Amino acid sequence: MSPYLPVSKITEDVGVDLIKPTEACGVFGVFTPGASVAHLTYLGLYALQHRGQESAGIAVSDGSSVTVVKDMGLVSSAFDERVLTVLEGEIAIGHTRYSTTGSSSWRASQPFYRDVARLEFALAHNGNLVNTDELAEQTGMLEGLVVSDSDLVAEMLAQELVTGKAPSGNELCWAMKRVLPKLKGGFSFVVMDRDHLIGVRGPQGFWPLCLGKHENGWVLASESPALDTVGAHFVREIEPGEMIVIDSDGWTSHRVFEEPDPRLCIFEFVYFSRPDTILYGQNIHSARQNMGKELADQAPVDADLVMPVPESGIPAAQGFSQASGIPYKDGLVKNRYIGRTFIAPTQEMRSLGVKMKLNPISRNIEGQRLVVVDDSIVRGTTTRAIVEMLRANGAAEVHMRISSPPYRWPCFYGMDTGSRTELIAANLTIEEIRDYLGLDSIAYLDLDRLISATGASGAGFCTACLDGNYPVEIPRVIREEKLDKNVSDLEQISISVPQFNSES
Repeated sequence: MSPYLPVSKITEDVGVDLIKPTEACGVFGVFTPGASVAHLTYLGLYALQHRGQESAGIAVSDGSSVTVVKDMGLVSSAFDERVLTVLEGEIAIGHTRYSTTGSSSWRASQPFYRDVARLEFALAHNGNLVNTDELAEQTGMLEGLVVSDSDLVAEMLAQELVTGKAPSGNELCWAMKRVLPKLKGGFSFVVMDRDHLIGVRGPQGFWPLCLGKHENGWVLASESPALDTVGAHFVREIEPGEMIVIDSDGWTSHRVFEEPDPRLCIFEFVYFSRPDTILYGQNIHSARQNMGKELADQAPVDADLVMPVPESGIPAAQGFSQASGIPYKDGLVKNRYIGRTFIAPTQEMRSLGVKMKLNPISRNIEGQRLVVVDDSIVRGTTTRAIVEMLRANGAAEVHMRISSPPYRWPCFYGMDTGSRTELIAANLTIEEIRDYLGLDSIAYLDLDRLISATGASGAGFCTACLDGNYPVEIPRVIREEKLDKNVSDLEQISISVPQFNSES
């Protein structure tokens, strides 16, 4: 039994509203002799703050030792100038964390550190493994000795370094090649020792990782805007199944997995990634505008204005307006200082939490037939509160348009979605959702249109949360923790929730 509460239990106890699917973590790495790597990593993590807001950490090597500093909270609260100044070196990795099982503790923050066989290394991870039970058994580790799948991988590397016969000077790379093929699930790693920086993307490439050229060296990052922030030039995306090893001689590419099968999470395009990110060679902001244009073509509506649910719905709303000819206006203002989740003990307080996040512009709403555009609906409670707010401010009609298909299946590869019982589209028909939300109409973007809108139709996507087709087999051990056993098509797939706290 996991020492951490499942998401469903946490939601029941403290009222977390799963407003959006939440992804687990951002990773960053830099090899830049002569530069302040700690400061560069701080800036890189700042650019990736949207990918994880629970904790932040930086590991630095000065060539003789590796130092790790990490703390709870945002990047700006975890580090200050005094700390960054003393973190001197030429290599650094960083991590911003969002846990996918609700555990939030300093012990689970990253990077993880080991000092074995005269070798120090640190590891940071984005994703979630689905075979942690099997790996723990193979490694001879008892539950409770590691705090996450990321910690387990660090321990596996440590054991390889202790028991194996690694070539001198290339020990960490050798250990990575032995450990990585054993991992199943979604993962991108940045790893470092005293002399090397390593970036790895799993064979399905669920989670992004890219390479950049800095004036003084090389940079790895979950998203390309982090490269821009530190003055690095985007070179390319690291390919699924590829490992990049960076040292004083430059970088080399290694193919660690026999049969890569590109399956980038479709929600990187829909919601997770920054609008200025480049994925599969496509600009995310343009892709989201295309989704809105596809929506206008698929589900037209006679209305007075198009408005987004800020901020993630803005590009799609712009696209819907352009394609339909219906004027675009802002109807809701977002409080930028409120986090993605609001925890309150009662339903009344949770309703107030929505008002803390969003406030209506009555002048743009009263008497208007509205097309309200958002990227996704998870539980629907927040959307329902928004519709009530618009009605209370005089909206004549409210038509909801969603720039992705109905979200019906939980993710096991590193995205926090809750269980099937918490997903509104898994339990209600489209008509029932419309009635529950109090809408005049609702339409979701078809999956084929969504993929077409990305501009990378043949590149390969994971759409498991939308269609239930899981590209990596998941052990059938504790499936009922995230899947309702009464759902009619449950028996069509084999699902299990890892017993270790997901750490991405």
